Amino acid sequence: MTAPAPTTPEAAWSSAGVPRLTRWLLRLHRPALCVWVGLAVALSAALLWLGGPLTEASAAAWQQYDACGGALTCAYDQPAILRYKDVYSLTTFGVLAVPFLVAAWAGAMLTSRELETGTAQLTWTQSVSPVRWLTARLAVPAVLVAAGTSLLVALHHHAWSAGRGRIGSAKPWSDLPTFYAGGPLTVALALLGLAVGALVGLLWRRSLPALVTSVVATVGVFGIGLAALPHLWPTVTDVSLRAEGTPTGSGLAVRMGLLTSTGARLPDPYCGGDGYPDCRAVYDRLDAVGYFREYHPLSHYWPLQLTGTALILTIGGLLVLAAFGVLKRRTGGTPRRPGSAV
Repeated sequence: MTAPAPTTPEAAWSSAGVPRLTRWLLRLHRPALCVWVGLAVALSAALLWLGGPLTEASAAAWQQYDACGGALTCAYDQPAILRYKDVYSLTTFGVLAVPFLVAAWAGAMLTSRELETGTAQLTWTQSVSPVRWLTARLAVPAVLVAAGTSLLVALHHHAWSAGRGRIGSAKPWSDLPTFYAGGPLTVALALLGLAVGALVGLLWRRSLPALVTSVVATVGVFGIGLAALPHLWPTVTDVSLRAEGTPTGSGLAVRMGLLTSTGARLPDPYCGGDGYPDCRAVYDRLDAVGYFREYHPLSHYWPLQLTGTALILTIGGLLVLAAFGVLKRRTGGTPRRPGSAV
């Protein structure tokens, strides 16, 4: 009978390292975990209320309003319409705030706090390499953030879809807050906030500056995404003659203006129609024969969502690689044996 091979302390830690690191991480950040679960539960309940009873009440009120036929005096449930509108705005804001809350927490607590207090250096003396330490601090929160945010955006999309075509004041899909809050782009932005916070924490090694920098950086990436979004997928162009007025295609507008007799496209002077003599003179001087409008129709919803998500995840992946590069440059990325100097 063969005797079992002796188990060294380093091997024992290595075999149970991932569960142990995960338990320690969850225990260390238990308050943030409780807040995250509470926020997800509260927003989920509000979105279920929005997509169910509030939508039904508001849709019924709009039916009452439409039945009035423009009468000066008409009885309909206006509070139900206003209540739907208020809850929709609050829940949309709540979902959109998630990436910035994640960035703030990651910048203040995920890496910078442990480096600031020396907890990270102590962990590295227990045969845990800095690379494994950072991997755990990225992987575990990433799973929780992705799961929670995915649930919220799915419920928001469901709530918006439930009121589409039934509520006169419902937001169109091209409304940017609605577009972001109801698709995977917000999930990608939340993961990006996590990556930004981890990297900034490694660079600053102080909680408060890392918190501020992480939020500002995430806001900056969000702004870049807003500017780039309309150009991530080919647009549809509608044209019309001057006598017909501007094209009426609905969707996410990208660019509109005047079309000349040579086919050139000029910026919209925002003057008005040919019914105004001054505007007619301007159009004649510019040799304008019609109007053009570049936009994204509803069929571009998922292509824009998926290409935007891919772009944000690519940026996040590069930031994760940068975080590991910073850590390796500062620590060497090698494990330290128990008893070695911090």
